[in-house]
Amino acid sequence: MGIIKVENIRVFANHGCLKEETAIGSDYRVDLKVKANLKTSSKTDELSDTVDYVFLNKVVRDEMAIPSKLLETVAKRILNRVFKESSIITKATVAVSKINPPIGGDVEMVTIKMSQKRKKQTYLG
Repeated sequence: MGIIKVENIRVFANHGCLKEETAIGSDYRVDLKVKANLKTSSKTDELSDTVDYVFLNKVVRDEMAIPSKLLETVAKRILNRVFKESSIITKATVAVSKINPPIGGDVEMVTIKMSQKRKKQTYLG
């Protein structure tokens, strides 16, 4: 097993419960960590045998572009998509941070973090 991380993906997006947040938008940081079997790719040296971090970055950017009220919703979409589109990922963790949130205080960021494991396939023969 191995871990691939794409850290500090900076995105401007329009998430939030307040109308102003979705109209004006704000800065976000996303960190994505996936666990996968990297034995094959370490031997073959082929991109098709691993989890492409360009793909992971694209998923984050695509899903962050869809406005949502809650960061939890965005995080769940990211997790669902990486599992759907990469069969070798066994576990993923995503952290979505809103930079300078409008919460009436001096707060650098708020972060939600979610993890998901691939459900094991059972075959009935």
